[in-house]
Order: sequence, then C-alpha cells, then structure tokens
Amino acid sequence: MISAQQYGPWAVVTGGGEGTGRSFARELGKAGINLLLVARRDGPLNETADTIRAESGVEVRTLALDLSRPDMLDRIREATDALEVGTLVSNVGHTYGAGPFVEWSQEDILQTIRLGPICHATLSQHFGRKMAERGRGGIVLVGSMAGNAGGATIVLYSAGKAFAQNLAEGMWAELKPKGVDVVYVVLGATDTPVRAALNIQDSPDVFIDNPDDVARDTLAQITEGPVLVRPQLEEAVKMFQSLPRRQAAEAMRDMMMGFQPAEATQDA
Repeated sequence: MISAQQYGPWAVVTGGGEGTGRSFARELGKAGINLLLVARRDGPLNETADTIRAESGVEVRTLALDLSRPDMLDRIREATDALEVGTLVSNVGHTYGAGPFVEWSQEDILQTIRLGPICHATLSQHFGRKMAERGRGGIVLVGSMAGNAGGATIVLYSAGKAFAQNLAEGMWAELKPKGVDVVYVVLGATDTPVRAALNIQDSPDVFIDNPDDVARDTLAQITEGPVLVRPQLEEAVKMFQSLPRRQAAEAMRDMMMGFQPAEATQDA
C-alpha cells in the first residue's frame, strides 16, 4: 500500500467523484491519506466522500468545480493553500466538441485545452514545486491509448493525452532526483459511468479494465515511472510505437471506430 508518510498527509484527486478518480481516492484513503476531491457535480462527490470517510476514517473535503474554468487554479488554491499536499492525481480529459475537428467551435477547442493540457500542466507545476521543496511526493497523470497516435474524431483528445505523457516524462526527469515520483498511466477501455452512458457496444474480445485495479496497481508502481502501461495494452502500445506515423494514424482511426456509441444518452 502507498505510504502516507511519503505521499501524504493530503492528496488532491481531480475527477474524484466517479470512475477511475473515485477508485484512486478510495485507495489513497485506505492508506490513511486525507483527500480533497474535485469534480464538476456535487452529487457524486458527496457520495464518494461519504463512502471514503466510512471505510477509511480519513478527512475528505470536496470542491465542486468545472476544471475548464480560467480561474481553476485560483479556486483550487483557495481550498489547498493551508494543506500539505503530497499526492496529485490529475484525472481529466473530457472533450467538449464532437465529430470532425474542423467543425468544432472555437469555444469547444479552448475549453477542451483548458480542461486537458492546461489543467495537467498547471496543477502539476503548482503542487510539484512544493513537493520538490519537501523532497517527497507523487504525481499521477491519467492517460489513454489514444495518446499513441492522432485519429479521426478524437483529434484534440489524442493530442491532449500525448501532451500529458510528454509532460510526465519531462517532470519525472526533473523531479525524480528530488524525491518526487511522477507517472503517466496508459488506460484502454475502462468500466466507468461515462463509458456506460455512451452505451458502447464492444466486441467479445475487448478487455474492459476495472478502475479499482487501475488505481491499486498504479499507486503500487508509482516509483516505476514515468510511464505505466496496463498489461493488456502492452502489445498494442508497442505496435503504435513501431508504425510509421501515417499507418499509426490510420490504425488509431480504425480502432476508435470500433468504440463508437451505439446510441448516445442524454447525459453523454
């Protein structure tokens, strides 16, 4: 189990109300690390906070916040400046536009970039600087197979995940000698509420990862950064890395076409 002495006494988990973020929060709580959970909706945040308090007894605070807001860091600083944050789990990546990238609105583009690359970079720099000064801590950036190549219909999502991986690698090189661990974890299909809402029709051979397994394994291997690949994805990642870029983009396009929702729900 991850050490509260090395990675506590507080952790900030974005996207902490549901899915993978919830699983990271529960795992950190079991280790005795207090939590600030950040997400857009109060309901899932409060439910997750109550669950963690009951099962772990740690202090859990919540902050309902749209992380694409330009004043995102100011809001998070208000909630954390008095806390010693030893772990950041940056779990973001929603896209605001849909369909061909050239048809997106400018606002959708800017909002997606603020939520993804800007959020990852801003929070990592803010909390990472303080961790480096203390000589301990950990930063987890939650990534995706989509970061291995750009693909049609997921242009900005792929670009954001590729940015996050390069960010993690660079931070790891800078911060590892200072006692701070940085890891980017590559996820594929994962059983989360968002995925369920999209009503994706998977082929029988698709492995659907468990978010609890993702969180537990990632935190157990946090010292092994800068990049962790889920075991079922290792061969696919190697394939994308070995392909000429034109073929990689075509392969990503074809792969993502297999994950199209059968019928979008109202909340998707």
